[in-house]
Amino acid sequence: MRSFSIPCLTLLTLTSSAILGCGGDQGTTETTSSGTSSSSSGGGAGGEGGTGGNGPTCSPEGPFDGPAIKPIDAPPGDWSWVGVDGAQCRDGSPTGFGVRPQTGSDKLIIYLEGGGACFNGTTCGINLGSFGSAAFTAWKASAGNTGIFNKDNAENPVKNWNMVYVPYCSGDIHAGNTKGVDIPGALSPKNQTFTGYANIYLYLKRIIPTFPNISKVLLTGISAGGFGAAYNYDRIAQAFCPTPVILLDDSGPPMADEYIAPCLQDRWRTLWGLNQTLPADCPNCATPNGGGIVNYVDFLGKKYPNARLSLISSTKDSVISLFFGYGKNTCKDIDGIATPVDGNVYSLGLADLRDNHMATPNLWATYYVDSTTHTYLLGPSFYTTTVNGTRLTNWVNDVVNDGPMNHIAP
Repeated sequence: MRSFSIPCLTLLTLTSSAILGCGGDQGTTETTSSGTSSSSSGGGAGGEGGTGGNGPTCSPEGPFDGPAIKPIDAPPGDWSWVGVDGAQCRDGSPTGFGVRPQTGSDKLIIYLEGGGACFNGTTCGINLGSFGSAAFTAWKASAGNTGIFNKDNAENPVKNWNMVYVPYCSGDIHAGNTKGVDIPGALSPKNQTFTGYANIYLYLKRIIPTFPNISKVLLTGISAGGFGAAYNYDRIAQAFCPTPVILLDDSGPPMADEYIAPCLQDRWRTLWGLNQTLPADCPNCATPNGGGIVNYVDFLGKKYPNARLSLISSTKDSVISLFFGYGKNTCKDIDGIATPVDGNVYSLGLADLRDNHMATPNLWATYYVDSTTHTYLLGPSFYTTTVNGTRLTNWVNDVVNDGPMNHIAP
């Protein structure tokens, strides 16, 4: 059995004019098609100390193994929906996750979906609805075989991996665990539920016993899911320990306080309960002024010096720069209409993140694109993007398959 601790980091994602969002607790109601079982009970992470002197530090016992935890029975090669008791979206409706086992693979991807965030009247004004089996059926018929999910494209370095798809309808970048929260400036509904972080716990209880012989895990996601993948890295690395867990964050950069205003960070902490879901061993992840998000990057590097951690971002991401804009002028417009952070300022924030927090050789890799594009792992941009002669697919291949960890930039 394996324990898992808690992580820190935060953010989300929003479109230019609208926000999207998905969230849980215990037990599961499995709704998969019958077929070959993927397996039963598993484990592994990546970090310092521990196994063989090179593995991660982790506890040998925890809540995710044991005969009482039922592995998922799903046919290989196709997506199946797994409803999970207690997991819920922001509107309180039940949710779950998707799984696509792959025959003969000992590698696993856990992908966290992107969307928007709920932290004021504007961003919470969109009805997030629900994400259940019907929405999943529509998703797998469209995005379910694109980008990194495309199992037919020879350029895809993860095409033969087992896949887990975590939808997003919680509005808290997969990081929250609060209920009955009043949103400033919201007309209706005011009381919100943020359980994205709690949902991940429930999903791990099903995912780990389903894939018991995994040799490597890739934790990834786009936008809100990119932030969420980084935020949840510590707990998922601990849950799978000592199996190495790789981080691939697409468009979720945890910048310094100079670029993500502490007052904006504090709003997220308060509404979503982030100070309770941050790693207990990262006191600097929350500073007295409400900032400190970037310290989580340093925390991960120190706790997991042998891990492989990576970030993809546009230098002038049009979506996240708008999102960060709510913190401008000491959050003057946090409950109003935000104006985007200037593209040049955003680029400086990315450079600071890379040069001052991700500079450890062979630990962090970054891929920066001179563009306003938001996210790359889904759709054709995954296969068409090149920076200074390095194709994005080749860079990802290096990150996930023990190649060089390089910083690529325009």
